[in-house]
Amino acid sequence: MSVAKDFETPEDVIFPPGDLESNEPPLETYLHLQQMLLLIKCLDWLWRDHDNFFAAGNLSIHYSPRQRKSQDFRGPDFFVVLDTERKPRDSWVVWEEDGKYPNLIIELLSKSTAVIDKGLKKQIYQDIFRTPEYFWFDPRNLEFAGFILLGGTYQPIEPNPQGLLWSQQLSFYLGVHENQLRYFNAEGQIMPTPEEIAQCEAEYAQQERQRAEQERQRAEQERQRAERLAAKLRELNIDPESLSG
Repeated sequence: MSVAKDFETPEDVIFPPGDLESNEPPLETYLHLQQMLLLIKCLDWLWRDHDNFFAAGNLSIHYSPRQRKSQDFRGPDFFVVLDTERKPRDSWVVWEEDGKYPNLIIELLSKSTAVIDKGLKKQIYQDIFRTPEYFWFDPRNLEFAGFILLGGTYQPIEPNPQGLLWSQQLSFYLGVHENQLRYFNAEGQIMPTPEEIAQCEAEYAQQERQRAEQERQRAEQERQRAERLAAKLRELNIDPESLSG
């Protein structure tokens, strides 16, 4: 599903510069910050060979030259835009990005934002952004829900038997694991973080070192056994080499 809009420029509109900086408040808690960073770094790792997407968090989306700043609406906690250039940006400026809006948005609920995230923001993402998929997750009480845009209206995404929600935009599941929102593949297996992969590789390397050391010790024991046997044969005036071959 394409999310690019027909962005007609009114004659009386003077566009602000495209290099607008983000102007977002900090995330409410450490849990919210860690969750946002987890989503970004995992997607960057999973799609490390792709150069046609942009994933960011707590970054302003400038979507209208006439947009008025509102204390009720700020940039999404996490969003992904597909079919775009993968490069750093100070903010997402729709009219500088071929009219593209996010393909997927995730808001991290908090006491101060839950009502807005479930109300005003959901309405904006549905009616103005027309973002195909919208999820929210509360890092404290683990509330998790997802919606897909059908006929211009968000409809709930039904969980699979594991409680995972399928994302058509990402082509994998989202779900809660050990109190964090994580990615899962089509088979429902959790997709590891870069740190988890590094830990597995380190454990494997350690196992290989231990296996090599065990082989070395066995070889050394075999050599010592052979030397003792040869010494015993010589005591009996038997040439050990006469017994070989």
